Amino acid sequence: MSARNAFYAQSGGVTAVINASACGVIETARRHTDRIANVYAGRYGIIGALTEDLIDTSQESDESIAALRYTPAGAFGSCRYKLKSLEASKREYERLIEIFKAHDIGYFFYNGGGDSADTCYKISQLSEKLGYPVQAIHIPKTVDNDLPITDNCPGFGSVAKYIATSTLEASFDVRSMSKTSTKVFVLEVMGRHAGWIAAAGGLVEDHAIPVMILFPEIEFDQERFIAAVKDKVERFDFCTIVISEGAKYPDGRFLAEQGTRDAFGHAQLGGAAPVVANMIKDATGYKFHWAVADYLQRAARHLASKTDVEQAYAVGRAGVEFALAGHNAVMPMIKRLSNDPYAWEVGEAPLSEVANVEKFMPREFISADGFGITSACKEYLIPLIQGEDYPPFERGLPKYVTLKNLPVARKLAPFEL
Repeated sequence: MSARNAFYAQSGGVTAVINASACGVIETARRHTDRIANVYAGRYGIIGALTEDLIDTSQESDESIAALRYTPAGAFGSCRYKLKSLEASKREYERLIEIFKAHDIGYFFYNGGGDSADTCYKISQLSEKLGYPVQAIHIPKTVDNDLPITDNCPGFGSVAKYIATSTLEASFDVRSMSKTSTKVFVLEVMGRHAGWIAAAGGLVEDHAIPVMILFPEIEFDQERFIAAVKDKVERFDFCTIVISEGAKYPDGRFLAEQGTRDAFGHAQLGGAAPVVANMIKDATGYKFHWAVADYLQRAARHLASKTDVEQAYAVGRAGVEFALAGHNAVMPMIKRLSNDPYAWEVGEAPLSEVANVEKFMPREFISADGFGITSACKEYLIPLIQGEDYPPFERGLPKYVTLKNLPVARKLAPFEL
């Protein structure tokens, strides 16, 4: 069997460790040159495939590829571009097959979340339908931790570590100022429909911090919430609140909804923290501060979880191994073997059971009052934030790599998106 080329792309919001998965894919492929001739990366995700804007990763040194393990964000560029059904997006899917044929691509690795899993699954179906063999493997990534089947998602452990640390540090600040100044600090974190990231803020409870969490899974009751805030401040003199951007009213409206949509059709969110902070001030008069973690939480490679980095690399490596074994339409997944000591392994999940399925916080992970996390949730979270894997530093700053990203020569006519 002659060696064929592989296509790799990053999709959706990037993370502190998505490049570790890219490193796992490329380094593993380079160990199998008898089967994989080269890895072509899509510049800006699937858009790079559609427009034939491919990056020749063979032009990067082994040292540069290895440095991806320590570099945040998407080294090849990412995108939010969702392909619809095979019927609705027939032109785009046929274009992908043309690109694959022109560049002898026999392996397709798509590194992303739920929407990316859906795209990858559709490509595997189209490959079978048109009789062009491509091993389509989804490499999991999402800070939201909402992919099904897998115990956790690469990218989540690091954002959880960052949020737990930031909540702890900010709470120490508020506590020191609470006598004459700030009484309430509100931190808004990512999480549209699932409260996994917000839950990480609950870990500071074990450090004697009065913390409350607003989850997307729990309907927001303003009267009950204000009463709980008053109780915390009266007892501890201050209170920290971690709110998921997806927190919503009983009628389903997001507290932070702006009335606009992103490229995937999702409601664009932002501003839950000031909404809640002003709500508290109007009801209590407490002085407050609020912050939105935004890109900081998913870009913080300097504070990445060692567990997360290792798992991100492992699923990239496993994706290539699955493809070489002839597997198609699957996703490497994390299987937890034990909590203490923490042990895990990489398993395999069919994309038919992953695409378009979201995993939410189980009710047993949320405290009875709906404003905190349980001991079971802590047992789940703590292993995922364990360990430090610092990048190298130079002149006081992290030393990250910027690849050359040299293009592959085009062979086809231009394509308009």
